[in-house]
Amino acid sequence: MTDIVDELQWRGLIAVSTDEDALRKAFADGPVTVYCGFDPTAPSLHLGNLVQILTVRRLQLAGHRPLGLVGGATGLIGDPKPTAERTLNDPGVVAEWVGRVRAQIEPFFSFEGPNAATMVNNLDWTQGLSAIEFLRDIGKHFRVNKMIAKEAVARRLSSDQGISYTEFSYQILQGMDFLELYRRYGCTLQTGGSDQWGNLTAGIDLIHRVEGASVHALATPLLTKADGTKFGKTEGGAIWLDPEMTSPYAFYQFWLNADDRDISSFLRTFSFAPREEIEELERATQERPQARAAQRALAEELTTLVHGADQCAAVVAASKALFGQGELADLDERTLAGALSELPKARISAEDGELPPIADLLALVNLVPSKSAARRTIKEGGAYLNNTKVAGEDAQPTRDDLVHGRWLVLRRGKRNLGAVEVA
Repeated sequence: MTDIVDELQWRGLIAVSTDEDALRKAFADGPVTVYCGFDPTAPSLHLGNLVQILTVRRLQLAGHRPLGLVGGATGLIGDPKPTAERTLNDPGVVAEWVGRVRAQIEPFFSFEGPNAATMVNNLDWTQGLSAIEFLRDIGKHFRVNKMIAKEAVARRLSSDQGISYTEFSYQILQGMDFLELYRRYGCTLQTGGSDQWGNLTAGIDLIHRVEGASVHALATPLLTKADGTKFGKTEGGAIWLDPEMTSPYAFYQFWLNADDRDISSFLRTFSFAPREEIEELERATQERPQARAAQRALAEELTTLVHGADQCAAVVAASKALFGQGELADLDERTLAGALSELPKARISAEDGELPPIADLLALVNLVPSKSAARRTIKEGGAYLNNTKVAGEDAQPTRDDLVHGRWLVLRRGKRNLGAVEVA
């Protein structure tokens, strides 16, 4: 087995852990059974969750055994948010999301061999538990003074909103998960984000009290971006793993547009490339930032990992075609629609079959400030319709120009794109 602790440290994936020497020894004596939990508080996981999934994947590749826990029980409660109570979702909705989240996690793990992964649902050991049993068998081991000292709880207690007993109890449920997985699978390591450290240690304390055993926790740092915006967010919202919620094209573009100041940490956190290759890409970013070699490599690796090689090839082709390096008509309709959804766009109706002049359309999607500016752009040779230069100031598209019978793709100069959807 590789020295996985050194590997995780080099990648910046250890924010805090229990006794490092004991953890190294446990890995060396392994295999270690490790779990990470994912609550179905939405119909899809997002990039923050991907950090955890890939960290556990690294542990499996190093010879250890992963348990992927989907919180059918904890997802009904929700861990405490920093500012306000969570909305409690309908149990039927949560059950559906459990299936969706599980299906997203499974492709990242191997379910064969001596360290095969196992998927678990904490509803299996909580739904039959009575309130009296829960309080007698689990609750008695928790001390309220320690519970209120947890960072997430303390922030809420000092806020105007306060905290409900429901969310206050979340750490007990997560601690019980670790105990149950210790008993059922011999699980001795839990991973999560550093904002979950209080919940991680709740399980450690519970196992020590109930079983007299020492177990481990490892937390990854919360990723931040150099420009001060939240990692995994765009103007359109979170970057989801579900292709229906964030298109593969938008997913690819997120990585392709990564700030040079962020790309090193992104590579180390997400890429499975060898250290030497990552360091070479880091050097390339310093020496030739305009080539964006690191961003391109990471975008292709992660789009392939999350959405598959075919989807990655499709979005790379779309990215090229939008800028005149391929045929738009050769793109499948779904990929093109996903790519165009990221552009300034407008929707028009053409019931009489006649479409507005291209100058009007350029102004409509805000590629130019006015129709007169659009005509000047056309006259100067800087306007394109479906990658073909517009020849005349009064040029007017026809229905034959619609890509997939639906879209007109407009471009001003080399980089400014817009789209018109024709109903």
